[in-house]
Amino acid sequence: MLRHLDIRDMLIIDRLELAFQPGLNVLTGETGAGKSILLDSLGFVLGWRGRADLVRAGAQQGEVTAVFELPRGHDAEEILAELDIEAEDGELILRRINAQDGRKTAWVNDRRVSGEMLRRLSNVLVELHGQHDDRGLLNPRGHRVLLDEFGNLGDRLTVTRGAWKTLSLAQKDLATARAKQAALKDEEEFLRHAVGELDTLDPQAGEEAVLDAERRRMQQAEKIAVDVAKAHQAMSYDGGEGQLVDALKWLEGAAEKADGALDEAIDALGRALNELGEAQGGVEDAIEGLRFNPHELEGVEERLFAIRGLARKHGIAADELGPFADGLRDKLAALDGGVEDIARLEADVAKAQSVYDAAAADLTAARSAAAARLDGQMGDELAPLKMERAVFTTDVTQSDAGPDGRDIVAFTVATNPGAPAGPLNKIASGGELSRFLLALKVCLTRDQTGVTMIFDEIDRGVGGATADAVGRRLKALAGEGQVLVVTHSPQVAALGGHHWRVAKRVENEVTLSEVTPMIGDDRVMEVARMLSGDTITEAAREAAKSLLEM
Repeated sequence: MLRHLDIRDMLIIDRLELAFQPGLNVLTGETGAGKSILLDSLGFVLGWRGRADLVRAGAQQGEVTAVFELPRGHDAEEILAELDIEAEDGELILRRINAQDGRKTAWVNDRRVSGEMLRRLSNVLVELHGQHDDRGLLNPRGHRVLLDEFGNLGDRLTVTRGAWKTLSLAQKDLATARAKQAALKDEEEFLRHAVGELDTLDPQAGEEAVLDAERRRMQQAEKIAVDVAKAHQAMSYDGGEGQLVDALKWLEGAAEKADGALDEAIDALGRALNELGEAQGGVEDAIEGLRFNPHELEGVEERLFAIRGLARKHGIAADELGPFADGLRDKLAALDGGVEDIARLEADVAKAQSVYDAAAADLTAARSAAAARLDGQMGDELAPLKMERAVFTTDVTQSDAGPDGRDIVAFTVATNPGAPAGPLNKIASGGELSRFLLALKVCLTRDQTGVTMIFDEIDRGVGGATADAVGRRLKALAGEGQVLVVTHSPQVAALGGHHWRVAKRVENEVTLSEVTPMIGDDRVMEVARMLSGDTITEAAREAAKSLLEM
């Protein structure tokens, strides 16, 4: 519960310290005295999103510190564990500073934290009902969330959301497979024709380069074959070889009479004949290698051009034709096997749908049961608030399937027997609406422990016995914890266990707000003021005493 609130330089508050107590704490004062500033300041330190211009004029920064007492096992402990923060002696200190330039910094037990972490803590520390209810009690779009919280349906909701996710993924996979199958079906004629061409040609990796080299070799052979043949003829016996042989024979015949003068010439000519023989052998080998069938060149060219043509057709390199063909075959296999895949995916969707339907149906049944319990508890709460003839109903109707089930939840009321039921904010009058919301708030927070509940003018629009009934319900609620109430009702104020008055004062032409504990005669005078106005009569004093003694 909230134990201490320290406010410095916020709006018209220069320095204010408040020590709150367990039970019912009431704040009273004239309209505009600054009661809402206290709630704005508390909301600021709790990270609530509110007005931006909170720093007091002339101050460099505003600061709010709130001290909470946590019972063992409080829900805040789990959040603090994430921050590696311990609540020493069960005490939690929140401090937040708002600089004049708008920058905000926050600490929890002297550990700096984000505004989002403060808001997470505030959800388990404080419950606020104000003139503009922040939990959406009047907004039908939030009613399902409130019913789920009331019925502790978090586990069922988690199961349903998981089943919805599985179903959505299965449906997505099926839709993708069907789209892929349809696209492949549109390509089927092309795929089968292209694969047929590729299978017929059966191009191999590196084959284009081999064929191209072979073609070039054959083309060059055509050009040089004639010259090589002529050279061979010139070196033959009928050509140069025969002449050299004759020359050697003639020299050898003359050598006997030359007395050694021709020996060197004969040796050189012999070597020349040997070299010529080697040259003839090389030329003959070349001639053999240049021999080819013209039809072979034609075949090489036809296959080379076919491979290159198919590569151009598909816009790829010739060496990529093999892998490309494999890819097309995979598509055909996917097309041929797609029917089985789709059948399997349809079975997956059907199974996921069945699981989701069961989870959603279980969630609907649990919501219906929780709605009946809430309606019963609301009836019990409305009776002591002088609305015993009013009927509160939680309608659970079916809608489209979604991650949170198939239900639409709406809170409706009928204020008088036989009157039509309708939305809270359209059927109930101002005073009735306050009491409905008080009863609903009590029911929705009944199982929460260690939470400070704040009501900002929950008694607006009611008076007399009805205001007394509201006050007594607030007092009973505070008996189980801590309740802070901002009120203009003397009946409610008189029932408070602790009472503060908020007022304005002018100091050096500066308007400031101050809060004073109301004890003894001061409290009698404050309740009397609330009863009679500025002029406090003796009758008002006596009435105030009577209220305080009740």
